[in-house]
Amino acid sequence: MDWSAHASECLDEAGHRSGHARRQVVELLAGADCALTALEIDRRIESVGRASVYRTLDRLEQLQLIQRVDVGGDAAGYERVDASGHHHHLVCQDCGQLSPFTSEQLEDAIEAVGRGSGFALASHDVVLRGTCPGCGERDA
Repeated sequence: MDWSAHASECLDEAGHRSGHARRQVVELLAGADCALTALEIDRRIESVGRASVYRTLDRLEQLQLIQRVDVGGDAAGYERVDASGHHHHLVCQDCGQLSPFTSEQLEDAIEAVGRGSGFALASHDVVLRGTCPGCGERDA
């Protein structure tokens, strides 16, 4: 079952109404490669009110279908929880650009830390902050 169908089923089972706004937000998140802020979602779905976007995000997060990604300042991104698409994030401190990355070496190191500490790791997030190439070129 794809993430979109799974999310819709979970929302239905939790008793949340199925409507246009919910479908639009779920479909947008299902097709996104990385986290989107609520404002980005609001801008991309013109036919849905901002309150509906926030309400849908809140419900999806409560059901652990999406995760919140701190992108700095007051902003947060939201992305689907999908084991097959696990990645981490690079965040530009200047423009806010959010870029996904994967690293087998990092995953191995995180697993080693878990084993070495005796801590049973359930999940993890890595957010690296710095300056993206575009902002770095402007500053040079």
